[in-house]
Amino acid sequence: MNPRSRLSAPLLALLLISCARPGPLPPAAAPAIAQAPEALLAGTHLAVAYSGYREGQHPDQGQGAVYPTADQIREDLDILEREGFGLIRLYDSGELSRRVLDVIVADGRPVRVMLGAWLQAEVSNHEGCAWLTEPIPDAELAANTVANGEEVARLITLAKAYPETIVAVNVGNEALVSWGDHMVRTDAMVAYLRQVRDAVDQPVSTADNYVVWAEQGQVLASVVDFALVHTYPQWEEKTLEEAMPYTLDNLGRVHAAVPTLPIVIGEAGWATVASEFGDRASEEAQRRYVSDLAAWAAQAQVTTFVFRGL
Repeated sequence: MNPRSRLSAPLLALLLISCARPGPLPPAAAPAIAQAPEALLAGTHLAVAYSGYREGQHPDQGQGAVYPTADQIREDLDILEREGFGLIRLYDSGELSRRVLDVIVADGRPVRVMLGAWLQAEVSNHEGCAWLTEPIPDAELAANTVANGEEVARLITLAKAYPETIVAVNVGNEALVSWGDHMVRTDAMVAYLRQVRDAVDQPVSTADNYVVWAEQGQVLASVVDFALVHTYPQWEEKTLEEAMPYTLDNLGRVHAAVPTLPIVIGEAGWATVASEFGDRASEEAQRRYVSDLAAWAAQAQVTTFVFRGL
């Protein structure tokens, strides 16, 4: 959900080390979905959405990129491995993702990756997106479509080059939601997914909000191998007490729409500091929600990627 950004590993570790280990499962969070262990990605219940950019670092925003060094990536991965995280999510197939993959392979690390292709807007959603104040020019949309094709090609290339490290791939991140600023038409998404699925051996999906999967899941089901779902009860004004039941309701809606697809939670989390959430945002609330979610994921056999909590 925008605006949100991925968290670099050092801060992520500080936020999650104390809260990521499963505790007793609360009665309200009994598994409503029970999957076979084979539904897990890399046999993992709890995983991390990883970026790696530090202060002063950034992707190319028109004036060149500043990437983390190989040693900084190693420092991040050391932290994650030490705390038991062996599966990470990378959101695009650009230079930073290639560097992360190179470090993992060069070091012989057991870390596994779900690799994404980041899709830019091919539709101007200025009427549906609150922070798009004017239409995206047609020329920009056309250029984005070309860039998306190139990004999908990079995803395929990396998936083939790192077949042991990359355990799954996803095309697009919240590109189908009604409120997003980088919207792609459903038919275009289906075409991208079919292209990738025909080209790689890894399981394929697209990452999106639970509403998209509940409403469009049947269209997507024929070109994906699992449903990659985002769920954020805090963003939908739920209290901590309501959070796990609401999360399970989200997933139940997805399961009802695509009952034959395994479910993976592509993003979930709880903010610790944010003006939008008032006193619902705190480290203790994050610790409890992530702990409850981790306990449920372990029982239900659902791989869950934790997103930043800020």
